[in-house]
This record gives sequence, structure tokens and C-alpha cells, in this order.
Amino acid sequence: MTESSTPKVNLVGYSPAQLEDFFESIGEKRFRATQVMKWIHQLGATTFDEMTNISKALRQKLSEVAELREPEVIFEKFSKDGTRKWVIRTEGGSSVEAVLIPDGDRKTLCVSSQIGCSLDCSFCSTGKQGFNRNLTAAEIISQVRIAIRSYGPFDPSGERRVTNVVLMGMGEPLMNFDNVVAAVQLMMEDNAYGLSKRRVTLSTAGVVPALDKLREVTDVSLAISLHAPNDELRDVLVPVNKRYPIKELIAACNRYLDKLNDKRVITVEYTMLAGVNDQPEHARQLVKVLRKLPSKLNLIPFNPFPNSGYDRPSDDAILAFKEIMLKAGIITTVRRTRGDDVDAACGQLVGQVQDRTRRSQKYIPVVQEEPAAEVQRPQ
Repeated sequence: MTESSTPKVNLVGYSPAQLEDFFESIGEKRFRATQVMKWIHQLGATTFDEMTNISKALRQKLSEVAELREPEVIFEKFSKDGTRKWVIRTEGGSSVEAVLIPDGDRKTLCVSSQIGCSLDCSFCSTGKQGFNRNLTAAEIISQVRIAIRSYGPFDPSGERRVTNVVLMGMGEPLMNFDNVVAAVQLMMEDNAYGLSKRRVTLSTAGVVPALDKLREVTDVSLAISLHAPNDELRDVLVPVNKRYPIKELIAACNRYLDKLNDKRVITVEYTMLAGVNDQPEHARQLVKVLRKLPSKLNLIPFNPFPNSGYDRPSDDAILAFKEIMLKAGIITTVRRTRGDDVDAACGQLVGQVQDRTRRSQKYIPVVQEEPAAEVQRPQ
């Protein structure tokens, strides 16, 4: 195997088992996988030369057959409120975004899983731009590496620079099932990032068969992008609902929770659109839906983008909706935008950095919950 005859393999997205198999395939001991995994994910190595507890001969061998490749950061911007945002160019030239939102000891990283999206939600610019491709596991986990590195050299003994990860950026994670699961497992791997299952959240618009499959391979926290309280409206806002209506989605969520051995709840995301889904009758309908699911509700005021056809509701409408939910006993918070000075609403910054004719980004706000009692906070 030589550099000229065989492409190098990228080890950044490899699972422990894949790394073990890789080392065995090149005639090395399987225990090397743990050493290299720690170097990649806990120490942030970008070259094999940095791996000082590995012999020089093995480092040379690795450099001939493998690499540690991650997407290129083409723009980064840090907000005065602590929000950090990156535009990342992937192989092929398309870009995605990652956003880190600090809140005291919490540092939540929102990552993308696809370039574009095929679900065509009516209020989301990503769907309007079409689907490009799935991100690889290496491209997904590289967003974590980039966020950690933004604070300086990796320091596994220091304070966590990323405490939570949410797959709520660009794309539908369950439409990129294998790569997303591989990346999520790395996030929770003790020899990588060691995040707990309560601190990694996957958000889906409701691809029910993939959701049922997910519960067989992982127990990460789950969020659903609901956005409507009835099928007639959700068919318009989230067209995947035509295949998997609300009743089926709620049932799948309950099946997911039944598989877990702890008392977790589903986070329900509800983007509020003025005059569309923000009226008191919508709130009352939503109460009936959520009473069938252990959940907490995040209301997301719409962040307008050009030619979207939708507007942000008034503060009074948002508050009235929230009060109806709270009176019904449903934990409800209203998200507030963060990083306005760095265009932290997903998609805005990419539009400034690359040719707008090539944009395929999402404009749903990247946001954080307003301060609330501890019981109301996602874990």
C-alpha cells in the first residue's frame, strides 16, 4: 500500500472498532486504536507527528496510508455575547455552519449533518435550495474539533469547551443515518469526547422508520421539529408529515422513550409564524397533542429571511401562546436569538461569505432558551 497507488484513509471519523480493524489491516496491534483516538479527539492532533507516545516508525507508516483531514474553516466570527460561529467549506466546495452558544457553564454546539435538505419545509431556506449531499462522519465530528480548538490548544484536563451538542443545524440527521450515528457515538465515546447521552441531542422532522431504527443503536436525547398542531397545517409546513403524520410521529417518540431506562422527555421544537400557527386555537390543539407525549416545548419565534413569505409573531402573541401551554401543565420556554452581531441565525453568515447563487443554508434561528428554572432546562 503506497501513497501513489491507494488513497489515504481519513481516521477522523473512525469508530473504535474501525480504528482497531484499520491497525490490524496494516499489521499493527489493535490497542493502537485507543492511543490514536485519544490523540485525535482529546488532544486535537492534526498530524501523526504530534503523537509522541507512538514510535517514529509507526508515525511514518501512518502518514503514508492515512490522514487526519477535516473541512476548511473559511470564516469565523465571535459575538460580544460569547456566541462563536464558523463557516466551513466541505469537500466539493459547499459550505455549512456550526455555532457555539455559551450560557454560564454550558457551551452548546449546534452542528450540521447535511449540505442542503430534501424535506422542503416551507419556512426553511435550506429546503428551498435543495439537497446537495450528506456530510461524512468526519465532517460532522470535525465541527466539534473546530469548536474546541477555537479556545486554544486542546486540554483534556481542563474545563470542557463543548458541554452539549445538538444536531439542529443544516439538514435532517435521520436522512444521513449511518454517518450521524457514527458521529454521535464518537461524541459519547469515553476515549473521544465523553459526552453523556443527555448532552447530545438529535433533532428530527419526523422520519418515523429511521427514528424506530435509531432506538436500536443509540440512546441520545431526542428533539422533534413539530411546528404545527394538526396534520392539515403540518402537511404544508413540514411536508414529510404527509408520509408520517403527527399521530405516527408521537407514537414513534413514545416507542423511543420506552426503550430508555431513564425518565427523559422529548424536546418539541415549534417555530412560530405570524398568523399561521401562533393563534390561541393552535395552542389548545398543541396541548392535546403533547399530553400524549412526555415532553417539554421550545417556542421559536421565526427569524425572517428574504422572500420567505412568513413573519415573526408579535411578543404578545408569543406570550399568550406560552401562557396557554403553561396553564395546561406543559413545560414551555421561548427561545431568544443569540449572536445577532455575528449573524447567528443559521444561513445568514454563509450568504455573506460565499456566492449567494450557491447557498443552500437554513434560516431557522440558532437560539438558546431564556433563563428558566433548573427543571425546565434540557440536559
